[in-house]
Amino acid sequence: MTRLSTQKLGIAYGDLDIVTGLDLEIPEGKITTIIGPNGCGKSTILKTMSRILEAKTGAVYLDGKAIHKTPTKEIAKKMAILPQTPEAPNGLDVTELVSYGRFPHQRGFGRLGKEDKEIVHWALEVTGMMPYAKRPIEALSGGQRQRVWIAMALAQETDLLLLDEPTTYLDMAHQLEVLQLLKQLNEGEKRTIVMVIHDLNHAARFAHHMIALNNGMIIKEGKPDEVMTSKVLREAFNIDAEIVHDPRSGKPVCLTYDLVGERESSRTVDLVGAL
Repeated sequence: MTRLSTQKLGIAYGDLDIVTGLDLEIPEGKITTIIGPNGCGKSTILKTMSRILEAKTGAVYLDGKAIHKTPTKEIAKKMAILPQTPEAPNGLDVTELVSYGRFPHQRGFGRLGKEDKEIVHWALEVTGMMPYAKRPIEALSGGQRQRVWIAMALAQETDLLLLDEPTTYLDMAHQLEVLQLLKQLNEGEKRTIVMVIHDLNHAARFAHHMIALNNGMIIKEGKPDEVMTSKVLREAFNIDAEIVHDPRSGKPVCLTYDLVGERESSRTVDLVGAL
């Protein structure tokens, strides 16, 4: 079952086609991760699905309606997007930024009502940011800032949450904090989450559904075991990967890898040296 899909989607920057004829369905109530090499169209597809970019051809559909023909406020009540490097206006504290998520639901002069304040409070609680509610955004660590942005997206009260590289620039501990939070939101709040993820092992560990891209085309999609294979990673990334299974999670892990052809070249050099 899906609420968000694309049909024959084409995306371009000027005369440069990035994506052509993309048919994609996002499983409802699941975590979907999108992987692929730099420049393959991952972020471009996510931005187009969230209406930040306009499609050249085809369409994105949300609940059966073409997203680019739907009023912005109606979309914002159903889907939240967290860009790769969001920036907050200077001088805001945590609560003020999170309250921006209530904009699609406000009327009149945009003042927060009782229900709005309760939802902002809940978003701060669920993301663990309540102790920092009055702290300036610029005084937060990278991981804390990312949690605030996620809280703002949650305050929109949408069933769909799209995130572009949510762990970029974070250290290992903060990456896990953010991804575990998203997993909790999926399991506890039944949110449908779509993430562009750079780290292959994180993508497999936290996903129910994976999509591997290259050159704006789907190489393979399915469960992590179906996508995190040597064959798929060779096609998507041009790497020769060794895949094992994590003894803790049971999910596939890329243990090590070489560029395609590099191992064969190394063996040839070793053989020549042994003669």
